[in-house]
Amino acid sequence: MSPDHPPGLDLDRLRVLLDRERPGLVTGPLSGRLIEGGRSNLTYAVSDGTARWVVRRPPLGHVLATAHDMRREHRVISALHPTDVPVPRPVLLCEDEEVLGAPFYVMEFVDGTPYRTAEQLAPLGPERTRAAVLDLVDTLVHLHAVDPARVGLADFGRPEGFLDRQLRRWAKQLDASRNRDLAGIDELHATLGRELPRSPAPTVVHGDYRLDNVLIGDENGQNGENADENDENGARSRIRAILDWEMSTLGDPLTDLGLLVMYSSPLGMPDSPVSTTAQAPGHPAPAELIERYAARSGRDVTTVAWYTAFAWFKLAVILEGIHYRYTLGQTVGRGFDRIGDLVPVFIEHGLTTLQKG
Repeated sequence: MSPDHPPGLDLDRLRVLLDRERPGLVTGPLSGRLIEGGRSNLTYAVSDGTARWVVRRPPLGHVLATAHDMRREHRVISALHPTDVPVPRPVLLCEDEEVLGAPFYVMEFVDGTPYRTAEQLAPLGPERTRAAVLDLVDTLVHLHAVDPARVGLADFGRPEGFLDRQLRRWAKQLDASRNRDLAGIDELHATLGRELPRSPAPTVVHGDYRLDNVLIGDENGQNGENADENDENGARSRIRAILDWEMSTLGDPLTDLGLLVMYSSPLGMPDSPVSTTAQAPGHPAPAELIERYAARSGRDVTTVAWYTAFAWFKLAVILEGIHYRYTLGQTVGRGFDRIGDLVPVFIEHGLTTLQKG
């Protein structure tokens, strides 16, 4: 298919649907492109030459419905849009698989830049980088302050026994990918199980909260990557939208904090195919992020080391799964041959985090 007609996106059928369900929304011929960088669900930018939207759908081929639930994603952003949590405005949910071959939803296009690595953050400069990461913490506080019942999400998950289920789920994922010895991973899992903390009151949990799952812009609406660090008006980088809600649920809010802390910690592995943003000039240290979250949320974070160690464990399991698929010849692209070397690094970080507390 041509770049304007990427696989999985039938623009003619989409236009018919939008004209029927949202008359007057589209004013010209539609074009579309796949937004690169997604690891799971497919995301497309669609335009009629004047306005832009985003279409999000499950991947092509065999799909586990529970892992690619478009209704769930659409529901949570619809609930959060009227709140202080920055999410794209939802436009339409379509569960009729005759249109695109799978359920999908349409939302507004938000200008902004996702930053995945320290190298990508560097052009922002230290001040803007610091402001963006601190805003990431403040935005998480806003998310965790939302009363699920007041926004219609009282039944969005099962918070009772949340941490225990999470541990069992990721242990099961690990068992499904075992084809080599991994020193320390069973010890890490067992220690996490023995030291299971008592969860605070449940909140809406994003489930994959990190810098490259948000869009960064500045207060003047400019993309972060195009903003002038020395803007005379003092505009600063800020979170314009949180994306990728496929793992969201009701659960323990400190799991989001632990993951954010993990992704803000140095890996100590140069040229890693999986990186954190910690080495970017101006990036706040993990301790400052924890302190800021505690001060602004009022939550007790004395057990945050457990949540951070759990994040290291979860990522170790995910990476081992990727490595396992690589050994079976089921990966496409570059860098997969180095993923396996990362797993012991993540295990060691998890064990060290628990030991240091």
